[in-house]
Amino acid sequence: MAEKTASGDEGAAIAAAVARFESEFAAAPAAEPKDAIGPWQRAALLEGVGAKQNIQDPQARGGARWQS
Repeated sequence: MAEKTASGDEGAAIAAAVARFESEFAAAPAAEPKDAIGPWQRAALLEGVGAKQNIQDPQARGGARWQS
């Protein structure tokens, strides 16, 4: 017994029906929390960079003194 395969048009119709079904019944994307940190702050936290360390005693690491 030979198996029948779908034609190109039938395959496209099936793919379109699946895509439509997924778009209609997909879960809504979660809202991003308002207090989320930005990508630059996240990178700084992961690297352990802090502003207070650099400003409190710049000469301890050979840096120049702040002038204002």
